[in-house]
Amino acid sequence: MSMKKIKKKTMIAIIILAVLIALIMIILPPSSGILPKCTTPNGISEKTFLTVDGAELGLILLSDDTAAPVLLVCGGGPGIPQYLMEDLYPSPLPHKFTVCYWDYRGTGISWSPDITSDEMNTDRYINDAIAVTDYLAQRFGKDKIYIMGHSFGTYIALNTVQRYPERYTCYIAMSQICDQKQSEYTAFDYMRQQYADSGDTKMTAEFDSYDIRGSAEDYERYKYSGLRDKAMHGLGVGTTRDMRSVISDLFLPSLRCMAYTQSERINIWKSKFTVSKNCPAGKDSNVFNAYEDVQKLDIPIYFIVGKYDCTCMASLQETYYEAVEAPVKKLYIFENSAHSPLYEEYDRSCQVLDEIIAENSQM
Repeated sequence: MSMKKIKKKTMIAIIILAVLIALIMIILPPSSGILPKCTTPNGISEKTFLTVDGAELGLILLSDDTAAPVLLVCGGGPGIPQYLMEDLYPSPLPHKFTVCYWDYRGTGISWSPDITSDEMNTDRYINDAIAVTDYLAQRFGKDKIYIMGHSFGTYIALNTVQRYPERYTCYIAMSQICDQKQSEYTAFDYMRQQYADSGDTKMTAEFDSYDIRGSAEDYERYKYSGLRDKAMHGLGVGTTRDMRSVISDLFLPSLRCMAYTQSERINIWKSKFTVSKNCPAGKDSNVFNAYEDVQKLDIPIYFIVGKYDCTCMASLQETYYEAVEAPVKKLYIFENSAHSPLYEEYDRSCQVLDEIIAENSQM
């Protein structure tokens, strides 16, 4: 081969390599993993780790004023850090509370290769929640704190406050898991009908390929299928009203979230794919029946419901609100939201959170 051809091939290889590096830098840009700086005198913007029974639990603390009530957020998933929702859809939470976004053991920035799936069980997560609660109460000088659950996190939070009500001021239930199997049935029927009514025979046929009531295998296949995600987000009844794809609107943006280092961003999704089907707490949440298992609470409960939520059906949340006993309970319907109302309707969220804080500050 002539020297000229060698030089030409070398140049082509260099160009291809440069393009690949550039693409990687665009998709997964380098970062030191530092949170955006807090601009208020008494505020906080901090990523820290709490050692609990041999595991490092990742916490992100956000607040305009650390004298505000403290709120522990039990996020969805399990596996996708709740902070990503805050980063992509900024909420009023850090302006109203000292917020702790906590990643469950074995997920997000709490991921470790040493943690086995057996450790990610319901009791372990509840005990971790209590450890984080006690840390926050001591650090910020509170007798009690607020706790909020979102989606899967409502399963953890609801069971935590049932066992340990004395540690909490109240429970904020956003997109409460009530009876997830019934929720999946109801959402399946609703979405199939929507596509049938619109004349989309292709999507209707895809739904008809699953017998989720008659076949346990079909139910599991459907639940983890691309159809479920595509249908929910296509109809605006999934994560948010305007999110059209978890891939383009959550996964890819998460890879550019500068609050995490490159390795942390990789570990987030490594853990997500690992725990999706191998997390005992996640499996427990899928068979949890709030109507039977948690009929009464000893603290106030506030339901935050997106009208168009089909991930945890809004109708079931309203039914559970009517059924559960609590010293105070209120239901807030967000008329333009799906599964993440506090992140979808900023002004409405401000109004609701102000009301919750004012009501509990008088108790």
